[in-house]
Amino acid sequence: MGTARVVFDRWDGRYAARMTGVRSSAVRDLFAAASRPDVISLSGGMPDVRRVPAEAVLRATREVLEHQGATALQYGASEGRLQLRETIVGLMGESGVRLRVDDLIVTAGAQQGLDLLAKVFLDPGDTVICEGPTYVGALQAFSAYQPRIVHVPLDERGMDTDALEELLASVGPRGAKFIYTIPNFQNPAGVTMCPERRRRLIELAHEYDIPIVEDDPYGRLRFEGGHILPLRALDPDVIHLGTFSKIFAPGMRLGWMAAPRPILAKVLLAKQAADLCGSAFTQAVAEVYFTGTGWRRVLADLTGAYGERRDAMLSALDEHFPPEVTWTHPEGGFFVWVTLPSYLDTKSLLAEAVELGVTFVPGADFASDGSFRNCLRLAFCYEQPEQIVEGIRRIAEVIDDKLELYRAFAAAGAVPAGTRP
Repeated sequence: MGTARVVFDRWDGRYAARMTGVRSSAVRDLFAAASRPDVISLSGGMPDVRRVPAEAVLRATREVLEHQGATALQYGASEGRLQLRETIVGLMGESGVRLRVDDLIVTAGAQQGLDLLAKVFLDPGDTVICEGPTYVGALQAFSAYQPRIVHVPLDERGMDTDALEELLASVGPRGAKFIYTIPNFQNPAGVTMCPERRRRLIELAHEYDIPIVEDDPYGRLRFEGGHILPLRALDPDVIHLGTFSKIFAPGMRLGWMAAPRPILAKVLLAKQAADLCGSAFTQAVAEVYFTGTGWRRVLADLTGAYGERRDAMLSALDEHFPPEVTWTHPEGGFFVWVTLPSYLDTKSLLAEAVELGVTFVPGADFASDGSFRNCLRLAFCYEQPEQIVEGIRRIAEVIDDKLELYRAFAAAGAVPAGTRP
């Protein structure tokens, strides 16, 4: 092995101070290992675009070029093409949310929406309330604006609104700028917020006059149970982020934000400064793709495949993981959250798992303060069921080795290196 090369940065003193707090994406950092053909990736939440018919995308692309080329290849409106916003209004209506086209803008994926909201709302030192654990991409987007991120615990019924109420009462005179939540098949925990807690969350937001940011990338990927109304359907003041990444293709980089119009006006100014406008071409392709019913058959196929993979993962966890370990049972989405004994640190387990040809994301990456060190996130969305089962078996091998080592040292009255008693 060669030694790491130290690179001198001659511009180190010229960067903005806020860049010192910007964290790297743990999931992106794992891409190099996960892209090896011999590695089973249970880390990245990658939709299985292999099941999206290439001929359908090609047909939509050809139609756009043949009939709309002069406009689709030109600059477009900053708020997004009218036709695509009409499509989004229809999609949201199916989930129970009533919107008009002027209630939303098109973004470069929901990730851009997170960055724009942070840019509009956050000054250094402001408080943001998130679930604990929460989406690593949100932490990355928010951290650039130097807030104080506070986590509210969650359980199998989603965010603990009793704990939220206590936090809101103690957060200080400036209060929190917004509450960020992923109510459906939460990333990384996989849990869904129950209707009672959704209503209580909205009551608390009104009581303390705090905006709610609802991130809903997985809402249409339900395998079991009944539909639960989005927060936006219960309250028009909720800021709702949606995306085409999970129901079409993440490579299109298309999402949307629905929000009260005064907020949208500020966000639109920030968006114009960031990119002038989104890609009119990809928006036009999406418009054609979502015309008719073909996309619904593709989505049903995707959802069915994800459900089979979830089942394979849960069965493998039951078979291979030791009784000291627990995990969530998602009704949809992409992820299972695993909790190990408190004395284990999953960052130290990851290197050994990669050596065995499997990846996961350590739990500490899903908290601003490094909590959840004994947890990990498993993604069942991309690999085939047999690979998922084998990947779980390999991770179980690493965990069993650590547990056996700990028991041996504990019996001798010592604590082994790499554990956290």
